Amino acid sequence: MTRYSRQTRMLVAIDCIIFGFDGQDLKLLVIKRGFEPEKGKWSLMGGFVQPDEGFEQAASRILKVLTGLEGVYMEQLFAFGNPGRDPMERTISAAYFALIDINDYKQQLSDEYRAEWISLKKLPRLIFDHAEMVSMAQARLRYKAAIHPILFELLPQKFTIPQLQILYEAVYDTVFDKRNFSRKVLSTGLLIKQKDKERASSKRGAFYYKLDKRKYSAKFHAFLNFVADPGNLK
Repeated sequence: MTRYSRQTRMLVAIDCIIFGFDGQDLKLLVIKRGFEPEKGKWSLMGGFVQPDEGFEQAASRILKVLTGLEGVYMEQLFAFGNPGRDPMERTISAAYFALIDINDYKQQLSDEYRAEWISLKKLPRLIFDHAEMVSMAQARLRYKAAIHPILFELLPQKFTIPQLQILYEAVYDTVFDKRNFSRKVLSTGLLIKQKDKERASSKRGAFYYKLDKRKYSAKFHAFLNFVADPGNLK
């Protein structure tokens, strides 16, 4: 096959911004880079796109290698192509962000990469332009969560309204009124109330809920303005 003449070849990589929620903090899954440049420094999980892969296939493969997971919520974020972003070789990176439940999947993490969950409030310095990727992913997450119920992807199968509120407050770094938050959540019709309660947090306890998966799929694009003006919360 004839190639385009007089064109410089470039590498194409995938970087995955993997968010998780531990019940209190929104966290990021990061690894210690195993090769130069920046060997031993904190990095997002990534890899190069193979000749027979599309971007989504490569992102799914990389996510599975690190977490053992398939079929999780994942979305393409942005393409990062600054000529000097990787000092080793000209590399373009397609960044994806993913949402997973820490509690269910923390035991499936690969030991090879020394991966750790670190709170977004305490992130160490990340290599290259990875901090920019994380910042952009946070902004996208806040925007998407305001109009679509994607934050349920971060929760265990059973959860309480207070736990859900803590998650929203962690994502938006703000405090919501308890009564208004509960009313708005229940008005979506997405939750199924359970008979049992979570009693570790208080004597009275809070009822558990489950997500109605059928309604979740049907109403995904009708979940509008759940958080008003997400970019200007105080």
